[in-house]
Amino acid sequence: MNSSATPPGGLLLNPANLITLARLCAVPVAIFFVLRAAFAPAFAIFAAAGISDAIDGWLARRQGTTTLGAVLDPLADKALMISMYITLALMRILPDWLAILVVFRDILIIGGVVTLWMFAQPPHIAPFSISRANTFLQIALVGLALGTKAAHLDLPAFLSAMIVAVTISTLASGAAYVLAFFNRSPIG
Repeated sequence: MNSSATPPGGLLLNPANLITLARLCAVPVAIFFVLRAAFAPAFAIFAAAGISDAIDGWLARRQGTTTLGAVLDPLADKALMISMYITLALMRILPDWLAILVVFRDILIIGGVVTLWMFAQPPHIAPFSISRANTFLQIALVGLALGTKAAHLDLPAFLSAMIVAVTISTLASGAAYVLAFFNRSPIG
């Protein structure tokens, strides 16, 4: 294959993108298992999604990123996280207000980015430390909720502490985005 036949941003169906696509396709399966209270397979899918995210990220750094991968990867991550928060709230494992807060923060960020684009001011995206911490805590909480259910453990104090940590980091991260939008700072 000559280099002129390669689409901009690399091959569309490279190994990293295939792994990301598989992770995206796993989202409805994970939802199905949680809704059926089959927490062991739901936890396994969630853990596999985390491992596959690390693998496709490593592959993308090693083999080069693609435009498709740049869109699919965060889409797969957000689809899994948002769906898990909503589903776990529906199952009364996590508080419904927390699911609303997590989803609203993401809608707020997407709305801000779209608004800046509409006014011909494309945002400069750079990660915030609080956003990284928030992502880690959100993932950890879902993993904890699914894992404790799968193992038939009852850890209410630990779960409550994680809920408080996710709440604080989600509010702080959301506030950081709002300030960045108004100050036209890099968005992360």
